[in-house]
Amino acid sequence: MNTTDHAQDFTDTIAAIATAPGEAGIAIVRISGPEALRIADDVFAGTPRPSAAPARRVLYGGIRGEGTADSKIDEVILLVFRAPRSYTREDVVEIQGHGGQVSVRRILRAVLARGARLAEPGEFTRRAFLNGRLDLVQAEAVADLIRAQSERAASGALEQLAGSLSVALETCYDDILSSVADLEATMDFSEDELPDSILTGIEERLREARKQITGILDTWDEGHLLREGARVVISGNPNVGKSTLMNRLLGRERSIVTDIPGTTRDTIEEQFVVNGIPIRIIDTAGLRDADCAVEREGIRRAESAIEAADLNVIVLDGSQKLTARDASWMAGQMPERALVVVNKADLGLRLEMDQIPVALPRVVVSLLAAEAADQVKAALAALLQLGESPLPHATISERHRAVLDVALAELDQALGVLVRADVDGHLLAAEHLRAALMSMGTVTGREYSDELLDSIFSRFCIGK
Repeated sequence: MNTTDHAQDFTDTIAAIATAPGEAGIAIVRISGPEALRIADDVFAGTPRPSAAPARRVLYGGIRGEGTADSKIDEVILLVFRAPRSYTREDVVEIQGHGGQVSVRRILRAVLARGARLAEPGEFTRRAFLNGRLDLVQAEAVADLIRAQSERAASGALEQLAGSLSVALETCYDDILSSVADLEATMDFSEDELPDSILTGIEERLREARKQITGILDTWDEGHLLREGARVVISGNPNVGKSTLMNRLLGRERSIVTDIPGTTRDTIEEQFVVNGIPIRIIDTAGLRDADCAVEREGIRRAESAIEAADLNVIVLDGSQKLTARDASWMAGQMPERALVVVNKADLGLRLEMDQIPVALPRVVVSLLAAEAADQVKAALAALLQLGESPLPHATISERHRAVLDVALAELDQALGVLVRADVDGHLLAAEHLRAALMSMGTVTGREYSDELLDSIFSRFCIGK
């Protein structure tokens, strides 16, 4: 394992296109490393030279091509950031040229021809972490911010990037670390000599750390929804209004709606946002006994989607009586994972509501009415426990949760030993606490391996 107590000494200089592909007003090539200013001098046609310019100065000029010294390939502005006051804490140069693929690639080739190498995915942020500019939690927040699918997700990522989650984790880490030091100090005393207040203080500190870790772990559910979106499947018999519901929720005609049963043969997935949480809505084939092989495959996929869903929206035709098969199927649904939408209320309700399991939440609507979508969205928000005006806060990821679960288990082991053991058992408690610290250290990056960094930063885009 490595630590981030000192900056890394990188000998190579990296470069990459930092903007997304496609036509745009501006495209950016980013250069970072010990040769960044020298390379900028070689490619830039203008005054002053980048190496002679003050930090954070914007220069205007041209870019020379990779072959001849006087061929200008684009008109650009160039920004200089000197170490350590840059994103990577190295010398950084950003070249802003015209958008589009041809010009920016020519600029990148010119930079690479002068001695830079193409950056790997996430390598700029990886250098920022290794040079102490960000901890690992903040580095991951950069990726979360880029991938945010809603304002609420972006606000949470910004809070994490600002360090709110890091501060909470470091506080817990420091409390456990100081408890380990105090426990090891008790080993110099006999049991008769050891004041009760010392052990009481250690235990209180550890229980407070446990409370804090548990509170951090409680943010995972929301973090999962913010990062991944809630997977919501619309299911039910043919012609009950599943595709109509999907179109109403999206506010556009996405699924084909006809009177012919079995029109939807495959799952159709789209996305919308409810109270700042992305919802991945999936329309599925109608559930019935089908003779057609294609429809049977669609039904198999529907059943698979229902199994993997965070929430199953069961659409019923309220103008028809509930079949025994439907009643039996609904009886097996979990209340926290199911919502019943009784449709076609405008045709008169023949469905007996007491046949729906009382624990299952339900709404009665006519999907022909404009307000029906709002009623269903409100029910979805209630089931997913989405507040309307959430305060932005950082939330943990799946990686954080897995590591903190291990740390919490080790902390519980240590507390169990302390409650029942004498001084001789303090060594075992300290070992459990050191294991907890090791796990917690991998969250913020106090402890890391190259494999861990590869796993995290390989998911970044090139140029970030």
